[in-house]
Amino acid sequence: MSELKLFEHKKVRSHWDDKEECWYFSVIDVVEILTDSSNARDYWYKMKVRVQLEDGLELSTICRQLKLKASDGKMRETDVANVQTLLRIIQSIPSPKAEPFKQWLAKVGYERMQEINDPGESVDRARGNWQKMGRSEKWIQQRMTGQETRNKLTDYWKESGVEKQDEFAFLTNIIHSEWTGLTVKKHKDLKGLKSQNLRDHMSEAELIFTALAELSTRSIAEADKAKGVKENAVAGKKGGSIAKNARKELESKTGKSVVTGDNFLAPKKQDKKLK
Repeated sequence: MSELKLFEHKKVRSHWDDKEECWYFSVIDVVEILTDSSNARDYWYKMKVRVQLEDGLELSTICRQLKLKASDGKMRETDVANVQTLLRIIQSIPSPKAEPFKQWLAKVGYERMQEINDPGESVDRARGNWQKMGRSEKWIQQRMTGQETRNKLTDYWKESGVEKQDEFAFLTNIIHSEWTGLTVKKHKDLKGLKSQNLRDHMSEAELIFTALAELSTRSIAEADKAKGVKENAVAGKKGGSIAKNARKELESKTGKSVVTGDNFLAPKKQDKKLK
C-alpha cells in the first residue's frame, strides 16, 4: 500500500508493508525536507559515498528499493527506509527539522497501528481531512462510497493473480480510459494536477461514474471468473464501457460534460457546454 504522507505540507512517498507491519519512506523525499536541497538526489548520493555508520555499515546497505511513483507519474525504483533505518540516516544530516521530523515519524507509526486495531480510525481521519479541505458532506459520502467500491475491485484483482503495482495501474487506466475517453494522466493534466490524488479532485458526477465503472468491472470479472491481468483487462474494458454509455446518455440530456477540468485547487470553473 503506497501513500503520500505530508510533513509541513511537503510530500513523503510511503509504503506500508503488511508482512513486516511497518512503513517504508522515500529517503530522497526525507533528505529534501531536512536539507531544503534543490538536488536531494545528488545530496543523498554523496551521503551514501561519504557517511559510514558507527557499526561500519554503509548507508546504501541498510536501505532497500521499492517502486514508487515519481514526479513524472511513472513507477521508479527508489531508496526507502523503515523508521529505525531512517532515524540512523537523520542523525547524519545536520538540520533544525530533525527533531520535529522524528516526532512526525512516531505519530505516523502510532496512527497506522491504531488503524490496524480499529479500521474506523482511518475512515474518521480521512473524513476529517476532507472536511478541513472544505469538501461538502455530500461529496465526502460519495468519495468514501467510491473508495469502498474501489477496494472491493482491488481485492478481487489480488485474489485473481494480479500482484504488481504497475499491473494495478494498468488495469485502472483501462477502466478510466474507457469511460472518460482520457487516460488517468491526461485527466490529471486537464485538471492541472501533478502529485495530487485525481479522485480527491473529482466532481460528484465523476466520482459516481468512476464507481459505476469499477462496480461493473468487478461484477463482470466475477461472472467471467477472470484470472490474471489479461482477463481482468477485458473485464475492465467492458465495465468501463457501461459507465461510458451512461455518461453519454446523461450528457445528451444535460448538454454538459461529465468529465471536466474542475479541481479543488482553484475557484470552480464554469460548466462547459458540449458542442
